[in-house]
Amino acid sequence: MHTDTSPTLLITGGAGFIGSHLATELLQHGYHVRILDNLSPQVHGPERHRPGHLDRRAEVFVGDIRDPHSVQETLDGVDAVIHLAAVVGERPSMYRIEKYMSVNTTGTAVLLEALLDHPIERLVVASSSAVYGEGLYCSYNGTTYPKIRRSLHQAVRGDWEPRSPDGEVIYPLPTPETKEVSPLSVYAISKYDQEEMCRMIGEAYGIPTTILRLFNVYGPHQRYANPYSGMLTEYASRLLQDLPVRLFEDGYQQRDFVSVYDVARAFRLALESPGAAGGTFNIGSGRPYTFRTAATLLATITRRQHLAPEVTETGRVGDIRHCIADISRAWEVLGYTPQVPLEAGLLELAAWVETEIARRQPVASPINVPASSRLRV
Repeated sequence: MHTDTSPTLLITGGAGFIGSHLATELLQHGYHVRILDNLSPQVHGPERHRPGHLDRRAEVFVGDIRDPHSVQETLDGVDAVIHLAAVVGERPSMYRIEKYMSVNTTGTAVLLEALLDHPIERLVVASSSAVYGEGLYCSYNGTTYPKIRRSLHQAVRGDWEPRSPDGEVIYPLPTPETKEVSPLSVYAISKYDQEEMCRMIGEAYGIPTTILRLFNVYGPHQRYANPYSGMLTEYASRLLQDLPVRLFEDGYQQRDFVSVYDVARAFRLALESPGAAGGTFNIGSGRPYTFRTAATLLATITRRQHLAPEVTETGRVGDIRHCIADISRAWEVLGYTPQVPLEAGLLELAAWVETEIARRQPVASPINVPASSRLRV
């Protein structure tokens, strides 16, 4: 699809964390980028200004994904759509139910209706690993358990690891796209709604559609002061303000942390790969890390090794224990391979957070990112 005629791509939610990095990735590869974003005060501040880090070459329309007029207006002359617009965060979705379903589910419905009058070459949808709930598990004897939920009784006892129906402790495996979904939050349900609607309408109306299930994305410009930001940004912010990292449960939960630069490249590959149409792909690093490991790495990077993590030994409603991506399908079909090691990504993340904090108050001993470690798309 990528030709010298510079196709025009619409990124819904494109002024946000992932969208701004994606805009740079696409612009650097010769695409014309248009963005539809409501510049939510929660993300962009009360002034709702265009973010300074967003590439000036991107064309920005301010509007709500739920407004048919705004969506129709931005689709004029568009060749492909990347749908990122969503309210994010699993725990807040459990008490802001209407907001999540309105933006994520109804907003997607408005977009799909508009696409019926604006044929496009490709629709790429940002979904989430949250649709899986817990990841895939197996026992010592090789039995796999694709749909596991921890009981409240376990949490009361501080017994954090998932167990088989027989009470046996089971162990996490890389989670493939074929695993049965098991949403454990309103946010996860809304993301699965997006997947199913886009897949169904894509098939019915001949819109080649690709679903990317993103794992734990981190990187610069993920707002550290925002309650919906990623945990690694929060960890770095606390450490740089001489506060210990707070770890829920025992801190040994495993996650797949993936750099926003790798995620941006994955979206471009999904646009350009002929075999991507109709497919669902995990986008992660393919490597498991515990929260304790991530906190320790950041403490070293920020020179705050003396700040031992606070391990709460308490759980939270909707939290999962382990989920790691099996990215073999993305490698085989998209040619996707993660390129940013966690250590290098955290170094740049910490340097960015430090700069943000310094805008409000001086911070001593700046973190210097070696030129060889600076990550740019």
